Amino acid sequence: QVQLVESGGGLVQAGGSLRLSCAASGRIGRINTMGWYRQAPGKQRALVAIITSGGSTNYADSVKGRFTISRDNAKNTVFLQMNSLKPEDTAVYYCNADLRLAGTVRWSDYWGQGTQVTVSS
Repeated sequence: QVQLVESGGGLVQAGGSLRLSCAASGRIGRINTMGWYRQAPGKQRALVAIITSGGSTNYADSVKGRFTISRDNAKNTVFLQMNSLKPEDTAVYYCNADLRLAGTVRWSDYWGQGTQVTVSS
């Protein structure tokens, strides 16, 4: 019953910015790590950025210095601020959450439906 809903994707010109949001809802106990992944046509899904419940972050080398991941723990929401976008950033971006359902100790990965980001040349 957990749902992750992404928003904020779209079409931008190279050098532009987008801010993605992902809100998790349901009977959630603890969310450990949240992150963003992306998949371009013909490519494997790859990590973009992750953030722990305590705020520690890690980024793919290709986006380091351009993207910023953040979260609002009270709202179970993770954000991805994308600046200086390049055509190579074009992909479907997926939200991920490593969480435990309320009243349980079993952790599971949940995924959003994805949001398209297209960066024109």
